Amino acid sequence: MSPDRDVAAELNAEGRFPAGFLWGAATSAYQIEGSPLADGAGVSNWHHFTHQSGNTKDGATGDVACDHYRRYRDDVALMSDLGLQAYRFSVAWSRVLPDGRGSVNQAGVDFYSRLVDELLEHGIQPNVTLFHWDLPAALDDQGGWLHRDIVGWFADYASVMFRALGDRVPLWTTLNEPWVVVDAGYVHGVHAPGRRNAAEAPVASHHLLLAHGAAVDAYRSLGRGKIGLVVNLEPKDAASGSADDAAATNRADAYMNRFYLDPVLLGHYPEEMAALFGEDWPEFPAEDLAAIRRTIDFVGINYYTRAVVRRDDSEVPDRAAPVRQDGARYTEMDWEVHPESLTRVLRWVAERYGSPPIYVTENGAAFPDPPSAPDGTVNDPLRVDYLRTHLEAVRTAIRQGVDVRGYFAWSLLDNFEWAAGYSKRFGLVHVDFETQQRTPKASALVYRDLIRTHGAGLR
Repeated sequence: MSPDRDVAAELNAEGRFPAGFLWGAATSAYQIEGSPLADGAGVSNWHHFTHQSGNTKDGATGDVACDHYRRYRDDVALMSDLGLQAYRFSVAWSRVLPDGRGSVNQAGVDFYSRLVDELLEHGIQPNVTLFHWDLPAALDDQGGWLHRDIVGWFADYASVMFRALGDRVPLWTTLNEPWVVVDAGYVHGVHAPGRRNAAEAPVASHHLLLAHGAAVDAYRSLGRGKIGLVVNLEPKDAASGSADDAAATNRADAYMNRFYLDPVLLGHYPEEMAALFGEDWPEFPAEDLAAIRRTIDFVGINYYTRAVVRRDDSEVPDRAAPVRQDGARYTEMDWEVHPESLTRVLRWVAERYGSPPIYVTENGAAFPDPPSAPDGTVNDPLRVDYLRTHLEAVRTAIRQGVDVRGYFAWSLLDNFEWAAGYSKRFGLVHVDFETQQRTPKASALVYRDLIRTHGAGLR
C-alpha cells in the first residue's frame, strides 16, 4: 500500500502534511454560476428540472445561485485571500455546446478560459471537472445517459475543453459521482432527469463509464497533465450481527462503493450486480469493459459519512436501509459525522486497487450557521470541528502509507444544494443570497491557517 515516495516520513513532529500536498476547495457549475442561459448557453436538464413544480425545496432554481458567472473575479480574489492552492470547479456542458454536440459556443468557452487565467494570476491551480450532473437538455431529450451515442458526444465535448484549456489546466476529472447521477436521477427521481426506473440503472451507469473511458482516450492524445475519476464512497457497517444485515451491508457496498471503481480499475463489475438487478442486468461485452478500463492518473474520493445498514426489502436495488446511531452527531443532511471512516475508506481504496494516487476531492458538512456576530463574523464551530477531525483522518491515512496528494473542502461557497435548494449551507464562505455578499466563516479562517502552516496545528 505504500506510495512510491515515503510520504509518511515527510510528516514531521509538527504534523505537517507532505511536501506538495495540494490544499483546495471545490464547487460545481450549476450550484454557483447563475446566469444559466447567458451569452448563448443552452438549456441543461437541471434548468428544466428546477423549473418544474415540486422538484426542489421552495421551488429554488440555479438561475442566480451565487452569481459566480458575473462575480468570478471577486471570488478568485477571495480564494487567494484564503490561501487556496487549488480550485476544483466544473464546466457547464451546455454553455460550451448549447445542443450538447455540434456548434461550439465560443462565449461559453471564453468564460472558463478567463476563469482559468484569473486563477493562475493568483497562483491557484485549476482542477476542471467535465461533468458534474448538468447535462444539455437537448441530449437529455434524446435519452441522456440511456443513449449509447452519448459516449461519443461526451468525448467530443471533452476534446473541445482539452483543446481550449489543456495548456493551462494540470488536473482534469471526467465525471463527478456517477453513482449519484444514476441513483438519484434514474432510480429515485429526486435529481434530474427525474426518472424512477431501477431497470435503467445498469444502462445509464455503463454509458457513464464508457464515456469516462472515451474522454480518457481523448485526453491521452490532446492533454499534457493528469486525468481521473471522482466517486463518492461511503463505508457500510451492519446494524446487527444477523446474516440478513450482513448480506444487506455487502449489497450496499457493492452498489455504492464498487459499482464504478471495479470496472475502471479492475476491469469487471462487482459479482453482486447481477443478483441486485436480476434480469435487468445485461451481459456487457468484453470490449466495453476494456474501453472502460483505461489507465487513470488519480482517483478522486468524495467523502461525507458512513452508513450503518439493515435489510429492508422495500429499498431498490440494494435492499438496505440506514439505521440512525444513538449518541452520534448528524449534519443537516442527516449524515453521521464519522471522520474515522474517512481514514478507513482511503485505506480501502489503496488496498483494493493497488495504491493509486488519491485526492480527497470533496469533504464537508451542512450545519445551521448562526447569524453574523456584531463584528460581521460567522462562527461555525461544528464545521470547524468537522474540518479539523477529517483532516486528521487524512493525515492518519498518509501516516499509514496511503498516497493522498490533496484535499478539497466542500464547498467554497454556500450554494444551490440541488433538490434541497438553498436550505443547506456547506460553504466555508457565507453567502447572503439576497445581496450576494460573501463573508468567510470561522471555518474558512481556520482552513486558511492550516494551509499556511501545511497542516501544523491540527490537534
